[in-house]
Amino acid sequence: MTAVPSPVSQSLIPDTPTFVTHLECGMTGERLPADTLHNLSPKGYPILVRYDLAGVKAALSKEKIAARAPNWWRYRELLPVRKTENVVSLGEVMTPILTLPRLASQLGLRGDGEIIVKDEGRLPTGSFKARGLALAVCMAKELGVKKMAMPTNGNAGAALAAYASRAGIETVVFCPDDTPQVNMNEIALQGARLYKVNGLINDCGKLVGAGKEAAGWFDTSTLKEPYRIEGKKTMGLELAEQLGWELPDAIFYPTGGGTGLIGMWKAFEELEAIGFIGSKRPRMIAVQAAGCAPIVRAYQGNERHAKLWENAHTVAAGIRVPAAIGDFLILDAVRNSNGFAVAVEDAAITAALDEVAKQEGFLMCPEGAATYAAYKQALAEGKVKKSDRVVLWNCAAGLKYPMPDGGQPLDRHGSIDYARL
Repeated sequence: MTAVPSPVSQSLIPDTPTFVTHLECGMTGERLPADTLHNLSPKGYPILVRYDLAGVKAALSKEKIAARAPNWWRYRELLPVRKTENVVSLGEVMTPILTLPRLASQLGLRGDGEIIVKDEGRLPTGSFKARGLALAVCMAKELGVKKMAMPTNGNAGAALAAYASRAGIETVVFCPDDTPQVNMNEIALQGARLYKVNGLINDCGKLVGAGKEAAGWFDTSTLKEPYRIEGKKTMGLELAEQLGWELPDAIFYPTGGGTGLIGMWKAFEELEAIGFIGSKRPRMIAVQAAGCAPIVRAYQGNERHAKLWENAHTVAAGIRVPAAIGDFLILDAVRNSNGFAVAVEDAAITAALDEVAKQEGFLMCPEGAATYAAYKQALAEGKVKKSDRVVLWNCAAGLKYPMPDGGQPLDRHGSIDYARL
């Protein structure tokens, strides 16, 4: 019997050199060795991965990328995994970009004005968390980690559980006890030991940190290791390629821990360095919920760091993050791009979800719907123009979230007024 080839042996993962040179502290720039296990930098800040970009430029072309399989591994030269056998894959795809033409027309967009949605719900585990956690797990495997732990609002825990189980790595996940049940079921079913905590995600994070020595797990919390950013960076690489290497005018991004916003900003910097794009950048717009908006408050107060948001609450559980350790990196990207941070009310999020579903037939997750609500708000306030080409980030499949009851009862035995139906 002939063995079924794995995705790696089918050349879905390019077997190419990697170009990582070193790591560095995201605040101080202190140089740190690659190929060594790290959490935060010695000064307690997130760590960034650095590459020999001149080497990447010489080795990689747009044509070479275009000839590769349509998954994020097509950007292998800009990813940190050294050995192909350490790639952990669940069949990743390039997620589609969709336009919202009916809503664009209703909002009076003109010229080049366009609303584009990047739909991350098509990824394994149904959310963009698959990107960051896949790379974190790959690197954990490469560096010999046997046990990983993290706090989660739902989707990140599901992604860690899935990819770590695939890699044979043990996982422990802590989530707030009001996390959507479907997320908790998914995490547990995919192999993690799940603990429901009477607190918020920052409280769960404290438990992960406190248990690190006694339990012997690697702390995989947002930005407490260098590689989730590199996974989320693929969103920016992918978007640039899908738009013909021409970046949009603005990106509305649902911001909790903000890894994706930081990662995309890093991606654009690297793409310019290897000659794939010019100096144009989109305005990076951090979208938060009014009930949990520490980045918005820091942006409005011209602060470098965001203070803890007390009594955080929102229907968009994924962005209910009272404190983000990468706050300064988020705010730097927002300010350096001439972007802004905006908060939207829960009522506007729910209305946006309903509007996009009914008008465009596209079911967003609440966090994604927050970006449409923020876009409408920004358009009304003149913060973006009707001629702008904007990208909204739908970070997960809408089907993963509770939905209102639909439909009306109909007695098939009774008299039916078909004209009224």
